[in-house]
Amino acid sequence: MRIGIACGGTGGHIFPGLAVAQLLTNRKHDVVLWLAGRDVESVSTSGWIGSVVSIGGKGLPVGFSLRSFTAIWSLFCAVAKSWLRMRKQPPDAIVAMGGYGSVGPVIAAYILGIPVILHEANVIPGRAIEFLSKFAKIVAISFDISMQYIKHPKVVFTGFPLRQDINKNVSEGLIATKYFTVLIMGGSQGAHALNEIAVSAICRLHLHGIPVQVIHLSGVKDETIVRKAYENTGVPCVVLGFLKDMARAYSQADLVIARSGAATCAELIARRIPAVLVPLPTAMRNHQLANARAVQKSKGVVVMEEKDLDPERLSEFIKGCYRNPEILDKMKEALKNIPENNATERLADIVEEVVQDKTV
Repeated sequence: MRIGIACGGTGGHIFPGLAVAQLLTNRKHDVVLWLAGRDVESVSTSGWIGSVVSIGGKGLPVGFSLRSFTAIWSLFCAVAKSWLRMRKQPPDAIVAMGGYGSVGPVIAAYILGIPVILHEANVIPGRAIEFLSKFAKIVAISFDISMQYIKHPKVVFTGFPLRQDINKNVSEGLIATKYFTVLIMGGSQGAHALNEIAVSAICRLHLHGIPVQVIHLSGVKDETIVRKAYENTGVPCVVLGFLKDMARAYSQADLVIARSGAATCAELIARRIPAVLVPLPTAMRNHQLANARAVQKSKGVVVMEEKDLDPERLSEFIKGCYRNPEILDKMKEALKNIPENNATERLADIVEEVVQDKTV
């Protein structure tokens, strides 16, 4: 089978698409990644040895402005490029992970009569999935609660496809394991507000004699200033703008402080790591808050909204976890109660079934 995976955009689209692509490749299928041409894509897919098609495209802004015309034109061009490529080398199916990077390949596939499978990562569907669902054979979801938000005759719960290496055993971590280790991350693009609050909280703990060290994935823009803040205070740290091998960071984390994108939530559950989730307040349709609340039901994470968060509150919580290890032990046990869903295998199975026209 020849399968196209449209997963351009952010890490939240790329990594689950890449996970499915790797598995389908292992099953001897010919897989092509369809990307949007962003810088983060080249870093995230550096280990991919299969074919890649870059079609461009831009996301539509909220509301109507001059930027809307540019975005609409770019999406039209993405559809045209996708159609021309698929007409020459038609895939047997297109799997789209959402975001504007899915628009061109999905519409082109529909025009050419190529079956489409969508995957929605978040609790609340994005605009792309909502719009493109009318062209899809199946819409797969990461959270079962998403059923109530998607109007489609065939919605299937699969879970979130994870990278194969996310649970691997790590022989060498990122930092010497001396102290209580906090992993801070804002997603593939970083998170400036979260960086500021977390840096202040960690430095505050250090100055009050709490033996804490930090692995901080700051995003490229904040990498230098975050590193300097820790070094000036004397906090043992590793600061990186971006990290592809997340298993190395997760293996050393006693506690995670992070945004609540779907990929982060799924990885924390898989690794059973207690976390403070700080949803991005500007996320479209407030989907990160919905993700965080869904995971919070397990009692394995704590949700702190950014509007209510300051360095003092965050530092007090971290200090409480350090002084009372049983807090984190209970959170870990709670996360273990969330069943594994084998999402990558499920989604790959669905793709094969759609192409073979067995159950759809």
